[in-house]
Amino acid sequence: MIQKILIANRGEIALRIIRACRELGIKTLAVYSEADVQSLHVQLADEAICIGGPKSSDSYLRADRIISAAEIADVDAIHPGYGFLSENAKFAEQCESCNIKFIGPKSNSIRIMGDKAVAKETVRKAGVPIVLGSDGPVASEVEAVKIARKIGYPIIIKAVAGGGGRGMRIAHNDVSFAKEYHVASNEAEKAFGNGAVYIEKYIEKPRHIEFQILADSHGKVLHLGERDCSVQRRHQKLIEESPSPFLNSDLRKKMGKAAVRAAEAAEYENAGTIEFLVDAKGNFYFIEMNTRIQVEHPVTEEVTGIDLIKQQIRVANGEKLDFDQGDIKFERHAIECRINAEDPARNFTPSPGTISLYYAPGGLGVRIDSHVYSGYTIPPHYDSMIGKLICHGTTRKLALQRTYRALSEYIVRGIKTTIPLHKAIMSDPVFIDGKATTAYMEDFLSRTPVDLF
Repeated sequence: MIQKILIANRGEIALRIIRACRELGIKTLAVYSEADVQSLHVQLADEAICIGGPKSSDSYLRADRIISAAEIADVDAIHPGYGFLSENAKFAEQCESCNIKFIGPKSNSIRIMGDKAVAKETVRKAGVPIVLGSDGPVASEVEAVKIARKIGYPIIIKAVAGGGGRGMRIAHNDVSFAKEYHVASNEAEKAFGNGAVYIEKYIEKPRHIEFQILADSHGKVLHLGERDCSVQRRHQKLIEESPSPFLNSDLRKKMGKAAVRAAEAAEYENAGTIEFLVDAKGNFYFIEMNTRIQVEHPVTEEVTGIDLIKQQIRVANGEKLDFDQGDIKFERHAIECRINAEDPARNFTPSPGTISLYYAPGGLGVRIDSHVYSGYTIPPHYDSMIGKLICHGTTRKLALQRTYRALSEYIVRGIKTTIPLHKAIMSDPVFIDGKATTAYMEDFLSRTPVDLF
């Protein structure tokens, strides 16, 4: 039985895992960088070990130091959270070889679904629709151009080992393709150490809709409904909601079943997410699987009442899921706003620094997942997200109203944040009407005065 967990992450997700462990009676070990000594997860864990300097490459990406800390503290399992080493098959293997439970899927599933080309072929064989594209990585620009012409422009170029919008470029003709191909490859090489790319038909103005998967080690694979993640900037999600205002019940059932088939094809265990693009006619296409817990997992928790982090730990413990697909109820609407330390009025420039005053909103239907507080200094070395605001209601209208109200109460002084931007979006008729696609943010920013945020 798991009695002690090392949390190989930082910030709000580390704090979220500590809270779940505490409710389960499990001890926690926080590992942290020199820049994170002030962070709440360090202060609230049962034990804490510094594993290196401020840069991720000197700390949170150092598998050897994390494993050493685990052995020193005699932990039973490691929870990787999201980002950093969470989708690193080699790290999962290292945990397994050291007899430390990796709270996530098996390393082979990470490897299969982590390679975008292999993932596409895996789910295609399972009867899941995929976007027309190359059969795996393209060997050269010449080969890529031939395939692009055959598929037809516009084309999207994607890093095989990519994520978070990096190594991703759009081309509308041969001339732009030549430029974007090399930009995508070079960016992928710098970000992931792998410059290989593949190409797909670019679906214009789709919805980005993902399904939450939960699977145990006894063969049960379930989905916990969808999240609409269409509000994005440069492929980075800003707002997520569930259920999607676009899906009808028939399409939701079809996509849910397809998501389960995709996970089964990868012999998946633990929590994961199947991501789709959905066009205006309701055609949907698999794009990737995230083999970890998602930033936006609280949206699903608020809609279903199921604690995903606890379920991850129970599955890792070898327990069976104690509910079936028909037992999962979707009785609420939930919206999540990612609160980033950025200045939207200055092209989203990062805004690290010391928070002079912090006040989180509350009240019925309001949840805050955050690791910051008054006097906390946001380091410049990591992702700019400092918290998540999640609001729910019995209807989408009520969830929208609560989100706007909570944003109006949210006070973070000393730095710039995306709170004013989110307030403006919650007042925007296009978003209120549920008509946001992945092209929404570009349109919204072009027609909204910057003095609103």
